[in-house]
Amino acid sequence: MVRIYELRQKEIINIRDGTRFGYVADIEICKKAGDIQSLIVPGPARVFGVFGRDTEYCIPWAAVKQIGDDIILVDVDPEDCVEEL
Repeated sequence: MVRIYELRQKEIINIRDGTRFGYVADIEICKKAGDIQSLIVPGPARVFGVFGRDTEYCIPWAAVKQIGDDIILVDVDPEDCVEEL
């Protein structure tokens, strides 16, 4: 069993191309079923990180392949999980 706090301390890495998405910032949960729907990871920072971020990665829970001690391995097309804020 993994707690949400522990998920936030793990880096997400894509097994398709080795992309490092970053660390889990939030999760989406289905209210009715109580299931995790996706992991939310902040996108790259804008101008020197001062002005925030304009994108985030929304990685479907179904794409999670393995949760290790330090990383979460996912199999997803990076273009499909980018969301504009």
